[in-house]
Amino acid sequence: MENSKGVIGCMRDEFVLTNGVRVVGERLPYLRTVSIGVWMHTGSMFELPGENGLSHFMEHMVFKGTEKRTARQIAEEMDAVGGQLNAFTGKDCTCFYAKVIDEDLPLAADILSDLVIHASLDENEMNKERGVILEEIAMDEDSPEDMVHELLSKAMFGAQPLGMPILGTAELIRSYTRQDLVDFRARHYFPAETVIALAGNYDAEQVREVLEGCFGGWNNQGEKKTAPPCHVLQGQMALRDKDTEQMHLCLGFPGTAYGSDDLYPQAALNIILGGAMSSRLFQRIREELGMAYSIYTFPNTYQDCGTFGIYAGVSPQNGERVLGEIRRELDRLVKDGVTEKEFRDARQQLRSGFLMGLESPGSRMQAMGRRMLLMGKSGTPEETISAIDSLTIQQVMDAARRVLTVPPCLAAVGKGAEKLHL
Repeated sequence: MENSKGVIGCMRDEFVLTNGVRVVGERLPYLRTVSIGVWMHTGSMFELPGENGLSHFMEHMVFKGTEKRTARQIAEEMDAVGGQLNAFTGKDCTCFYAKVIDEDLPLAADILSDLVIHASLDENEMNKERGVILEEIAMDEDSPEDMVHELLSKAMFGAQPLGMPILGTAELIRSYTRQDLVDFRARHYFPAETVIALAGNYDAEQVREVLEGCFGGWNNQGEKKTAPPCHVLQGQMALRDKDTEQMHLCLGFPGTAYGSDDLYPQAALNIILGGAMSSRLFQRIREELGMAYSIYTFPNTYQDCGTFGIYAGVSPQNGERVLGEIRRELDRLVKDGVTEKEFRDARQQLRSGFLMGLESPGSRMQAMGRRMLLMGKSGTPEETISAIDSLTIQQVMDAARRVLTVPPCLAAVGKGAEKLHL
């Protein structure tokens, strides 16, 4: 076991279980809770076209019963100790997580291992959950803001794995059988591509013993995951006319990959351009012109690539003008640069936001788990603070020129959306 003392209020633990599951933790003895997550290296980008949506389907199905617990028992056992149990599926990972009082960590670990390793994948329950997922897909179709983000993903990646929806399509979800889930689990759920992350008040030796007992007997084998090659397309459009009161717009640019040295310069650019109330797009489009209630920028990072997006919800008659105003703000930033005050404020917001996040064991757990899963190392808070403090205005401008000067992709949903152009 490797232990290291950090200067930001925690003791770090890293070790590997006998079957190859990697564990990373941060002990926070001043808390009475602990957050624990089991991270699986599977998501929609690792799916074949004919199995799109199975990562998410599997995430749902593990809660429907295991070899020793029914779905009701899973819920009752966690509720009985006042804990929280949930999961999420992304493009590049799936995470099952719990938050409990420190004394209930063994129970949380046992339930999580039961879900990941021993889910029964009952056919009757699968048919019920199929309907739930179809409703989830329909709900997204009824949400134009969700729809425009999905359209942007399709525009930016086309037929590449990152262009496939996390939920899958209704047609595919209707077609899947129990055997599809069994085969998918056998290929994608195995110790060598699993990370357990935890943060909160725990005893390091007890944790190792508990996790070895819960997960150590799991010996499924699989091939090491490598991110499929993806590249961000340029100048593509995905437009959907829909009878909505607002038109929902998204512009998408190539961004930076997860773990890249450009990650923090891009994060500062995000704050300056559209990630805060004082940002340029918020002040220009909402405060000065009054043409949007919601406008923001959003970077997404994956293992081999990333994206940088801009969203705005506007009246249909203002769609073209808002697109023009956004492009003018981008051109002005690239041409004239950011001010020293904008840079200092953005760097301080990054620093403050990160330090505030350290007060949440759940945030710590998620940051460690994803980084260990995707990068093979967990990093430390000190490293993050050092990277933020060493940012320069030149790095931010380099990021701006790299990101904002290429032809963007456009997605739009709303009345008259199909008449828009770049």
